[in-house]
Amino acid sequence: MRVLHTADWHLGQHFLTGQERTTEQQAFLDWLLLTVQAQAIDTLVIAGDIFDTQSPSYTAQEQYYTFLVRMQGTCCRDIVVVGGNHDSPTMLNASRQLLRQLRIHVVGGVPADPAEQVLHLAGPNGRPGLVVCAVPFLRDRDIRLAVAGESPDDRQIRIRQSIAGHYAALSEMDVVRRLREQDVPVLATGHLYAAGGEAREGAERDVHIGGLGLVGAEHFPLAFDYVALGHLHRPQVVGGRAHIRYSGSPVPLSFTEADDKQQVLLLEFKGAGAPTITGLLVPVARRLQRFHGSLEEVEADILAYDNSAFPLVAWADVLVRSDETPAEVQRRVQAVLQLQKQQVIAPRGVRHQRATEQPDLAADAAPLALLHELTVEEVFARRVAGLPPERAATLTATFGELRQLLSETDPQMGGGRE
Repeated sequence: MRVLHTADWHLGQHFLTGQERTTEQQAFLDWLLLTVQAQAIDTLVIAGDIFDTQSPSYTAQEQYYTFLVRMQGTCCRDIVVVGGNHDSPTMLNASRQLLRQLRIHVVGGVPADPAEQVLHLAGPNGRPGLVVCAVPFLRDRDIRLAVAGESPDDRQIRIRQSIAGHYAALSEMDVVRRLREQDVPVLATGHLYAAGGEAREGAERDVHIGGLGLVGAEHFPLAFDYVALGHLHRPQVVGGRAHIRYSGSPVPLSFTEADDKQQVLLLEFKGAGAPTITGLLVPVARRLQRFHGSLEEVEADILAYDNSAFPLVAWADVLVRSDETPAEVQRRVQAVLQLQKQQVIAPRGVRHQRATEQPDLAADAAPLALLHELTVEEVFARRVAGLPPERAATLTATFGELRQLLSETDPQMGGGRE
């Protein structure tokens, strides 16, 4: 069995002040379609965050469904789609019954019957070739009940145990054990923040309220020959175990991901046991570039920048550290940007910091943003930033539970960009 693992497409994302990513994301989907054919892929696994919001635009939905239709003309027999924290389970599941007829298996949220998360996929010879424990993003209602008076540490332990228990229950199902004993490999999906995973500031956050890194590599059962993860946008291995991986996002979604290598993961199974894993680099249509330094350094770097290897004009994050007046900094940098407008543009404009000020490393990682550029959770985090850590954690946990209740009642009220 040849399987392709990808995640975190974020179709419909608007970058910073509103620039759409449609062209870049379509370039990835076109490349993915060709790669499936060229690599003779049997199964495509998408580990969550297909969309950037729970109410994706018509354009984003059209991209998704058009891609699924085009995949019907390839050698790929099965597609597995699980929901991420950005996705609406209801929206994904609405077409589940129809897509199943095309061998597209959608698990937008945790179903009432746990057995519906266990998929038995046929191999090229028609016999069982792969078992997929298709676990979507686990929301609070899926894994625990609130406990009055529970401390933040107790809440972490409860969530960790519940997530681990969810995976253990699937791995112990009779059908999973029976097929693995017959030399059929078992793959599990997940959309979460695993301990030891490296997040990008401003790009991903802990999606379970109460702390970071709730689940470790040791919490995934040994019955899983591979764990296909989504949520963290940087490709990486979890806990030093090569079979537990994040594929990363195929399109860089923020300037913090400017130096990452976008990829999808090719898995080659020869029966039960860990697969051979190969990273396939995704061509980048638009470069995200940082120009940080003195006024002279930034001017020189912009003038020297060559974007000829990329089909789309680069987007730049420009930060100048200079004691010149803000007006002079803007004048000079805008002048060189105008000369290079066919190569690079600065969507957020030019940021200025006095050279005599202590550089704010946190500002480099997560620069000041307009309100519409922040998520609901980022706004709340700024509101509680000055409180004692335990008090802030308690308020954040309560806020997360209120949002979850709202989203169950009205996705528009409780959703938002996460």
